[in-house]
Amino acid sequence: MTHTSTISPLHRADGSASYSSNGYSVIAAINGPVEVQRKDEIPEEAAIDVVLRPSIGVGGVRERHLESIVERTLRQVIIVSAHPRTLIQVTLQVVATPAESSASSSLHQSASNLPLLPALLQSSMLALLSTSLPLAMVLTSTLVAASASGELLGDPQPSATKEATSLHVLGFSSHGDLVVSESEGAFTIDVWDQAYSKAEQLCRGSSMKSIDRTEDVIMESSETDNLEDSIKNALKEKTAREQRWKEG
Repeated sequence: MTHTSTISPLHRADGSASYSSNGYSVIAAINGPVEVQRKDEIPEEAAIDVVLRPSIGVGGVRERHLESIVERTLRQVIIVSAHPRTLIQVTLQVVATPAESSASSSLHQSASNLPLLPALLQSSMLALLSTSLPLAMVLTSTLVAASASGELLGDPQPSATKEATSLHVLGFSSHGDLVVSESEGAFTIDVWDQAYSKAEQLCRGSSMKSIDRTEDVIMESSETDNLEDSIKNALKEKTAREQRWKEG
């Protein structure tokens, strides 16, 4: 599993992060809680506004669909009841996409949205970890592709994604609960069960065998066994970087 990430690359946002994997690169910026317009106010919890900006051109139906998935997911991650009558703004800028994805998207409007979704969720999660917002969990998500031969590929390359018969994005909380489940294509229940197991291994690794609900699951990037470990490593490196001034 190869990816790169940076926490707090933007200095004017309350929280920010960049995340890249398999040709997809996203920068997330979070501001809030801020004042919300009366028409968008929710009496007992915070409103979440997600804006996705594509790497080229303006957003359309695809971006609105992905925004709705991210917003629905972040509402489970953030303890929104802690900041009623406020707004949390999440801006996601797609910096780069694979050549295969870009070419396919420009020619076929039916190209899948799912390969980009894990990068959006991971960058959002990392940005949240650099804010002071209270969180109910730490989320990790990944893409699993099922080939025509029945092989399941975790975190597949764009070429494999293009040839897959079905795609599955699954996300797990730090407590081991399934939080995100989005699938496209033709598949059986058995294939989905195998995709679930594959995604759980990639997201949680050995930690799924022994769940410690009291431990804070916490990322910079390198090749790691699972995404939870990479998040822990990134936050440790961020903390060490911020403490270097004491050494000087």
